[in-house]
Amino acid sequence: MLSTPAAGGRFRVGGALPWRLRPRSCLASPPGSSGGGGEPEKARPLLVERYRDGVTKRYMSVGNSKMEIRLEKHESSVNAVENEHADSLIPQAVRDFVLPAGFPESVTVDYLEYMLLQFPTNVTGWICHVLVTSSLLKIGTGCRCGVFYRNFSSCICCCYQNMLSKKTYGWQYLGGRFGTLFDDDPKKWRMYADFIGSAGSIFELITPLYPGYFLPLASLGNLAKAVARGFKDPSFRVIQNHFAESGNLGEVAAKEEVWEVGSQLIGLSIGVLIMDTSGVKSSYLTLTLTWLSVRLLHLWLRYQSLSVLKFRTINLKRGRILVRSHVAQHTVPGYIVCNEEENILTWERFLHPQISFGVPMERMLGGEESSEMVNRLLKLYKNEKYVLFVEQFGSREPKFLVAFKESATSISVLRSLWQAHWLQKNLQNQDDVFSWLEDSILALELGFTDFLEQMERASWDRNQIIVKVPKEPVLVSEYLNQDV
Repeated sequence: MLSTPAAGGRFRVGGALPWRLRPRSCLASPPGSSGGGGEPEKARPLLVERYRDGVTKRYMSVGNSKMEIRLEKHESSVNAVENEHADSLIPQAVRDFVLPAGFPESVTVDYLEYMLLQFPTNVTGWICHVLVTSSLLKIGTGCRCGVFYRNFSSCICCCYQNMLSKKTYGWQYLGGRFGTLFDDDPKKWRMYADFIGSAGSIFELITPLYPGYFLPLASLGNLAKAVARGFKDPSFRVIQNHFAESGNLGEVAAKEEVWEVGSQLIGLSIGVLIMDTSGVKSSYLTLTLTWLSVRLLHLWLRYQSLSVLKFRTINLKRGRILVRSHVAQHTVPGYIVCNEEENILTWERFLHPQISFGVPMERMLGGEESSEMVNRLLKLYKNEKYVLFVEQFGSREPKFLVAFKESATSISVLRSLWQAHWLQKNLQNQDDVFSWLEDSILALELGFTDFLEQMERASWDRNQIIVKVPKEPVLVSEYLNQDV
């Protein structure tokens, strides 16, 4: 309760305040004092404190330096959100434990769908891990390292020490050599990581058939898994960063660990139960078929989980989809439709039309040492930051070659994509390739501005274009600025 103030005008709070209190001054006031006998001054709010449980404290000024504290109990915004999910199958405590704070506004729209598919994917992955490990443990105690061990665990330690250098080298090589690939297409590399990991599991699974070759088979299996991990971790970091729409990357990563630990416990438990069945325990064929079935289910779930991701960045695949739609239908799809059309597994070299970036001028000339042809190309593309030419002119499937100038940017790559798709759409029996290219450049100047405007209307951000310009070769501007 509130007590009368001590000397100096201070007051102390003793005991718990009830939910409802009669308004009472925290400062002593003389009895019958009402400011000269008139009506008391109307209470004026000074400060309001709100608490998560819906309690509100109002500090009111009632005149003559007097103050009151009024407590109110009402439904807060937090309680309102809780009531919205009161009928949900998931209790609020569980939601707070597995989902980031502020969900769904704090993450992207595809977060929950991805995590719901990722959970059974990880469960099946741990089941496969149990089955493969059991096949390794069925080998005798002999070791191809040249030593005969009394127990199998000693042999495993020996073999893993020999494989450690291979794993470390493979992982570091991937990060150093291919580090720039993961930002461009994390979905593809995450999927290929599972394919490579599956190949590594196959090497480990066949060790009971060839126990004398345990070390090379297990080494190959672990090396493949190390390579898979080198693809998996960077790709997943990009995906996590995509989810952290409000800058909460640490919390997104922490919640992912919660899902991962839960799936690990369930997957290991199911794997142990499967191994305890008489058919799997006694028959290697049954064990192999069980692993194959679960692994195929795992790969299918992985593909489904990656398919629901909706990136707003524009990489080469999504750039092709946007350009193709604009050239063919004069429309640019939104990021949801574009991600649904994207093929996760397709390599750039198998997409149509075929475009090769970073091509030397020598290949464009096709072996012709003609300075006149070089001059015509430079004059044709004097206002562009790239040079595009056709390798198989006159065929049904021409291949477009692109070389970039020193000042080329991601927009330059998109412009070359737009021109190549226009040329593919307007295949004609042209006798002169240069007249065909001139028509495409005129169409580019008129159509690409509309393409960028439609991109903005479709909620694409020009600052999120991550299409990279090849580092070499580049056309040096010192000579391109000369009159030709």
